Amino acid sequence: MFGRDLIRNISIIAHIDHGKTTLVDRFLDITGTVEHRRMKDQFMDSMDIERERGITIKSKPVKLNYTARDGKTYEINIIDTPGHVDFNYEVSRSLAACEGAILLVDASQGVEAQTVGNTYLAIENDLELIPVLNKIDIPNANIEETLAEIVDLIGYKAEECLLASAKTGEGVVEILEAVIERIPPPSGDILAPLKALIFDAVYDKYRGVVVHVRVFEGSVRGGDRIMMMSSREIFEVIEVGYFLPQMVPTDSIDAGEVGYIIAVIKEVASAKIGDTITGATNSTPEALPGYRVAKPMVYAGMFPGMPEYYEELRKALDKFKLNDAALVFEPESSPALGFGFRVGFLGLLHMDVVRERLEREFEITCILTAPNVVYRVTMNDGTVREITNPASFPEPGEFAKVEEPFVELSIITPSDYMGNLIGFITTEKRGEFKAVENAGKNRVVMKFVTPLSEIMFDFFDRMKALSRGYASMDYDIIGYRESNLVKVTILVNKETVDSLSFIVHVDKEYAVAKKVVDKLSELIPQHQFQIPIQAKARGRIIARSDIKALRKDVLAKCYGGDVTRKMKLLEKQKEGKKRMREIGQVTIPQNAFLAILRIGDEE
Repeated sequence: MFGRDLIRNISIIAHIDHGKTTLVDRFLDITGTVEHRRMKDQFMDSMDIERERGITIKSKPVKLNYTARDGKTYEINIIDTPGHVDFNYEVSRSLAACEGAILLVDASQGVEAQTVGNTYLAIENDLELIPVLNKIDIPNANIEETLAEIVDLIGYKAEECLLASAKTGEGVVEILEAVIERIPPPSGDILAPLKALIFDAVYDKYRGVVVHVRVFEGSVRGGDRIMMMSSREIFEVIEVGYFLPQMVPTDSIDAGEVGYIIAVIKEVASAKIGDTITGATNSTPEALPGYRVAKPMVYAGMFPGMPEYYEELRKALDKFKLNDAALVFEPESSPALGFGFRVGFLGLLHMDVVRERLEREFEITCILTAPNVVYRVTMNDGTVREITNPASFPEPGEFAKVEEPFVELSIITPSDYMGNLIGFITTEKRGEFKAVENAGKNRVVMKFVTPLSEIMFDFFDRMKALSRGYASMDYDIIGYRESNLVKVTILVNKETVDSLSFIVHVDKEYAVAKKVVDKLSELIPQHQFQIPIQAKARGRIIARSDIKALRKDVLAKCYGGDVTRKMKLLEKQKEGKKRMREIGQVTIPQNAFLAILRIGDEE
């Protein structure tokens, strides 16, 4: 056990692909934490999807023992953070468990929008920051300009920034020395009642929930009875330990330290991220600040690739939820896709990751319908309903107002592309331009307020295309605002198909509805009868497209004779087609549902 003055708790703030995982690899090398024969690149990214995409999805802490130049051995706890905006709350809780952070910036790419957002989060948590320029060894590293951006955006002096290459190891020892010198040791009284922050929790099928904690006050050991302060649930501790980076048991975790707790916890939902753990009998009077329940912001229908796999999908979602408390789901059915679930996600990346992990880890093919945000509808009687499924949106006249979530959007881009992006966001995405600031040489930070639903479809790809790949974005949800929204219902052969309904702003209702009916007329195969595809909004049909009937040449056997004979045959065929349309069933293929995902904004 180390004295508290020899402990440092840090996080690493970095944008995707700026070299955070590689830097941790070098730390593990230098401190000898992992045996050389077990070492591999991206050691801390254990999931295939993390290694392939170069992103951190599930943060993993690690404890290093580092002998500094002053001859003392220090305990450095690195509390990793996910790099994507969807996991912003988890980032804030990880930062709350630290006293300092390394701000890692790629010298070739410069400061990105998400890095700025996470830096402000760190400043709000009163963390001591160490700015580091990474990848200085690559030919296109632009050190002077990137230093200027750090000075402009974050307010640090150029001489306070460290230069390093995580790949070659150059400057990495200086980073560890700076951690010892600049970041304060943790405070906390080991004799006070237990007060520990949960910054992560994972499910182990043999041992139940493993809770990742930073202890602020007191200590915890095997046999103690602990209480979760948000739910008042009580559990008995079986084991405590450190991350080296594998879990290693110890006698106790004391004030200032980071480790894990295994108690008899059966569900991750009982160990909520951001919650405070205290003693069941000798408890602390108030919880640590900042806890909130993670609420899904995006909902989509999820269906098994084959209807007979419905039960397997349900079991897979149940198991997945053990490891991801932010996921919510309830049963749903669709005429074309059969039985499935309405699933809530933190954002689009979270949705994509869940789908891919279900396919890889549980070998289940999933079909996702078009995602939508959570709308808030105030009914005429004053009650407020949250709408997660467009099919349950009330009819005109039944409600007083509709509100949708808005975000504050930050975009960092070279100034050459500023006009293109402002035009795109304000005209096509209902955005409101707020401000622009200088961000170093030839770069600007633009601020917008825009509906969350507008940045869900085709936004990221269009932004990258308009800026030739140079722009980066970050957003913060700022609450609900009233909007003039309507539900567009799709009718196929005059029958409503709820799964194809969508909610859209009144200014876009015709344009989007026309695209949807035209696309469906291409994707639904021809039948023996004509099929009308209609879009209905506010009680009237606003767009229509027809699929022509498959025709049989009934005149093929008519050789010569009076024209009335031909007319009689065609009239008979026409009557048959009419009767078939009245009783016929239209088969809507699955790819028609998936195509709606790409329609939202193809202007």
